[in-house]
Amino acid sequence: MAVKKLENITFEETLKELDSIINALENGELSLNSALKQFERGISLARQGQKTLTDAEQRIAILLAKNDNAPLEQFEDTCDE
Repeated sequence: MAVKKLENITFEETLKELDSIINALENGELSLNSALKQFERGISLARQGQKTLTDAEQRIAILLAKNDNAPLEQFEDTCDE
């Protein structure tokens, strides 16, 4: 499977890949080097997923904080990751 860059992966793809990595690691049939690479990728995916969720929470908080007559503003993602 080709590994996508984190910035090009959807939240759903992140979860699916994380699940696959967890299954491979739990299976215990990977070499140490492969297991370490999978673990590193899993950590990166988990961080990206958490960032996506945090961004969504912030967007929701902004929308809920506005009064009903306020104009909508474009949300700007300020994270460079």
